[in-house]
Amino acid sequence: MTSKILAQGAEAIITLDKNIITKNRIPKSYRLKKLDDKIRESRTRKEAKILEKASKIISVPRVLKQSEYSLELEYIDGDKLSQTLNSYPEKKQFEVMEILGEETSKLHAQDIIHGDLTTSNTILKDETVFIIDFGLSFISHRTEDKAVDLHLIKQALEAKHFQNHQELFTHFKKGYEKNYKDSAKVLEQLKKVELRGRHKH
Repeated sequence: MTSKILAQGAEAIITLDKNIITKNRIPKSYRLKKLDDKIRESRTRKEAKILEKASKIISVPRVLKQSEYSLELEYIDGDKLSQTLNSYPEKKQFEVMEILGEETSKLHAQDIIHGDLTTSNTILKDETVFIIDFGLSFISHRTEDKAVDLHLIKQALEAKHFQNHQELFTHFKKGYEKNYKDSAKVLEQLKKVELRGRHKH
């Protein structure tokens, strides 16, 4: 079996071969080669480090191998929520969002910001919700950064799951608030983030 390209973004090409995901960071010709190499290497290292930290808290793909500009990751063979969430019975949709909210709060409690929290980066395998693609993730204790993560998932629900996006986000919040002492602060900040977004348009 030859490797299959799963995604190609501005930052990386993601391929699948024999149940192993390889994420290769693409060289940028507009940057000086030396600088570009340095940036790609540091971003690869940072992503591996955050995935390692996250794996101790929630379900994420395991890092199998790390080289200068690429990561080999465990392939999670499940439902990508951006494609399947709408087809689940309503009760299951709400349960899954509640789990995702709880998993997000566990990351935030350890100051891990995902940076691209959407249903495209969430996979349901059996009863487990996996969060994938930590390419834009970083460490921050700022309430603002955590609120932006929530704003991203809320926008993703409005765009791809608009039929009942409000109820879905309500269940996400329910999970987020479950065991996280700073959840009220983050949800309060989310209102400010949303207001700013409205004023821009």
